[in-house]
Amino acid sequence: MLDVSIIVVSFNTKRLLQDCLTSVYQQTGQVNYEIIVVDNASSDGSAEMVKVKFPKAILIENRENRGFAAANNQGMAVATGKYVLLLNSDTLVLDQAIAKTVSFADDNPKAAVVGCRVLNPDRTLQPTCFMFPSVLNMLLSSSYLYKLFPKSKFFGRERMTWWGRNDIRQVDVVTGCFMLVRRKAIEQVGMMDERFFMYCEEADWCYRFKQAGWKMSFTPEPHIVHIGGASTRQMEPAMVLQTRASILLFLKKHKGFLSYALASLLVALWFLLRIPYWLARAVFSKHTKDSDLQTATIYAAGALRALLGCRGLRFREKYLD
Repeated sequence: MLDVSIIVVSFNTKRLLQDCLTSVYQQTGQVNYEIIVVDNASSDGSAEMVKVKFPKAILIENRENRGFAAANNQGMAVATGKYVLLLNSDTLVLDQAIAKTVSFADDNPKAAVVGCRVLNPDRTLQPTCFMFPSVLNMLLSSSYLYKLFPKSKFFGRERMTWWGRNDIRQVDVVTGCFMLVRRKAIEQVGMMDERFFMYCEEADWCYRFKQAGWKMSFTPEPHIVHIGGASTRQMEPAMVLQTRASILLFLKKHKGFLSYALASLLVALWFLLRIPYWLARAVFSKHTKDSDLQTATIYAAGALRALLGCRGLRFREKYLD
């Protein structure tokens, strides 16, 4: 059995994907590994680039964008490693980070998931790992008080803004940009829930691992660079709806009807409060009028769907497919 199967999901990130895979091959010499690239119907030649420049990688080509969870499940279905590593295409692996994370997981057999220290392109800290979604966390996050009081363990609880990511600790959710997962844990709880098209799929997965008695761990020694938002930036503002829809699905699945109903009202209010701003922009800005009106329309649809119960992840059907 290989030490680790590295799964990279790609959607129109050709240049970043090439840099990511190059860094993996250059910085992963101390463990036995395989690379599995799942391309979600990219139109920028990503799949062709992988065939030419990385012929040893296993390539799965989708005819449509199946989303993050479903694509990773495709990769896991053919993976042979003792661990699987979900690695975003807009990352760079530094200083044997994968081998160090595998070593940490070997030393901590109760950890289902392990995350590492993540840096921005300028090498400043990018805070990763966070708490499970809840109505309280949604309310605090929407208030943006965590930006005014970043050291507060209350206002910054969801994103753990007070923590410098400089020590080993147990966390609720390991961020999906670099997520090492133990095969034995996957065999126990199953793969990702494909109803989560994008966002919250790792939160749902970690919650299921925790319910089964596993731990989620963070170790600060391994380092990677994460550019962030390379795929989702192409689909704004629809991805804002997708984020809220995913959180509502998580709450509906794990926290009961009352939490789900309260969260739906919060989401609707969040969208409604922002519609006047985008309408005003459309009136006073000639250059962005059409996109501003589109944003206002999408937010209005989001508010309506949230009030109607959001209906799972149907936000994505119109705006993302």
